Amino acid sequence: MIDDLVYQAIFSPNEKVQKQSRTQIRKMAQKTSIYLASIHRLYQAFGQGKIIGFTIPAINIRTLTYDTARTIFKVMIKKNIGPVIFEIARSEIGYTDQQPDEYAVAILAAAVKENYRGPVFIQGDHYQFKAKTFKEDAATEIEKIKTLVKKSIDAGFYNIDIDASTLVDLNKTSLDDQQKNNYQMTAMMTKYIRSLEPKGVTISVGGEIGHIGGKNSTPKEFEVFMKGYLKEAQSSKFPSARAQDEGKVQSKKIQGISKVSVQTGTSHGGIPLPDGTIAKVSLDFNVLKSISQVAQEKYSIGGAVQHGASTLPNKLFDQFPKNNALEIHLATGFQNIVYENLPISLKQEIYQWIKKNFKDEWKEGQTEDQ
Repeated sequence: MIDDLVYQAIFSPNEKVQKQSRTQIRKMAQKTSIYLASIHRLYQAFGQGKIIGFTIPAINIRTLTYDTARTIFKVMIKKNIGPVIFEIARSEIGYTDQQPDEYAVAILAAAVKENYRGPVFIQGDHYQFKAKTFKEDAATEIEKIKTLVKKSIDAGFYNIDIDASTLVDLNKTSLDDQQKNNYQMTAMMTKYIRSLEPKGVTISVGGEIGHIGGKNSTPKEFEVFMKGYLKEAQSSKFPSARAQDEGKVQSKKIQGISKVSVQTGTSHGGIPLPDGTIAKVSLDFNVLKSISQVAQEKYSIGGAVQHGASTLPNKLFDQFPKNNALEIHLATGFQNIVYENLPISLKQEIYQWIKKNFKDEWKEGQTEDQ
């Protein structure tokens, strides 16, 4: 039954059938003690030093979402693993055409199918500001992020990573000037998220200080970011959800971010070489360790987050908990497993379609494997 429901929830051309199927899946999940949750309290415990010794995986599912999530839940149950975050980035929502409601329903359906019980953590990853658009028309870009945030919270995404690191300007002289747009936009979005969160839920909000694939982050940059962020976040009144219903604006100290994403030397998807293999990277684990220490000791927040990790050698993964990485994001490696196991005829058909329709994305000097 659940297989038919999830198919109708995603592929039915009839909008009414689609909506009814999604509602039914959510009701089935609720009846079987499966609920969408925020990981904020766990990260608070890390920040207060009550918990140490493990790193939470956050997995971006770009394709075959229901089937992939089923496999993850199956392994979680068999190996008694948890928690695991299921996430999708702003860019992925666009190019995979998976809107937040569809994504959440697919994950919940997988949990139902595998007889999972307990909290399900779904995260909006890299809700990222586009620097070019922001420079040309900041108000429009802000509105786009707000629209996505609202849609995500309505769908049950109770974990959201705001990424304004793209707005960091390294050409500026002072660290504060470099990080200013970043901390101002992160604070603005934190306040907006807090105004929308359901009663009884504190959404886990993440910030980011170093654009993934750029220069490595430093503790000093983090401290400058936090100083500006905390000042901005507490600087003005904001409408709580209840106050909005009453047509009022209340002054209230808001809960800040629970973690910070940093750059350690990786890039999303790794760096493909001409033969299609991934280049070795020089990863600085001390970035994670030092920034997590400052995050916990000075600000009582969970710690530093590692991105672009799924293409790293397996032998490195035990280093993340050893260096106090709070969370680790894994995407391309899982996507590659799917593509590597596709029927050859289908794979060739996909490659031909890409070459025909996305030829402009084939950069000069790159081989076909790259």
